[in-house]
Amino acid sequence: MTLDSTLLAAFAPTGVLRACINLGNPILAGVDAQSRPVGISVDLAGALAKRLGVALELVVVDAAGKSVETVTNEQADVGFFAIDPRRAATIGFTAPYVLIEGYYLVRNESPVKTNADVDRTGTRVVVGQGSAYDLFLSRELKQAKIVRTPTSPAVVKTFVDTGCEVAAGVKQQLEQDVAGLTGYRLLDERFMVIRQAMGVPITRGEAALTYLKSFVEDMKREGFVQNAMQRHGITGVSVAPAE
Repeated sequence: MTLDSTLLAAFAPTGVLRACINLGNPILAGVDAQSRPVGISVDLAGALAKRLGVALELVVVDAAGKSVETVTNEQADVGFFAIDPRRAATIGFTAPYVLIEGYYLVRNESPVKTNADVDRTGTRVVVGQGSAYDLFLSRELKQAKIVRTPTSPAVVKTFVDTGCEVAAGVKQQLEQDVAGLTGYRLLDERFMVIRQAMGVPITRGEAALTYLKSFVEDMKREGFVQNAMQRHGITGVSVAPAE
């Protein structure tokens, strides 16, 4: 991939690559013992900055909606998002690099046994505001009421504290948040596959998006994404197929 000055300016108009890192999804990013951001998205951001030949600056947020807003407003140059048609109005997406599963969590005594049981009048489903599964369920659920929390990590606590009937989220996040608690179960099947991609503001132009798409395909093909998952101990997700 040839990089000219125009393309470099599209990615790093301030002279550094500003990458937005969302800590609200533990599969993608978290913090280490020194409170430094770490994870697959951080590794990919570093690899992109190295390929561009610029320094990396991390813009850290705690929710998917904030990440979308940050990149849309060009307060960051690239970000890591689940692909969704609503977000595509302002962000250009690559193909996904990992596939993540969205699941429902209920209490053991809940009459909800299958995904089809969720969309009923009187059922309240707790989601993280602006998350991929919030956007998806806002379109799909016709009778259930959606209750939104500021961030995805707050979903289970809100579900437990308020007595809502269902919590929705990334499978690993739900499992992590109920670890040590009794009386809860995941339903047996996912309700969606979250296609996690990189993205740039659409204002940066088609050439920048094409370059980023090629970068992501290289990272998948060369084993970078798989190695990052292993390095950070991420299980239960898969590297997206080549496109």
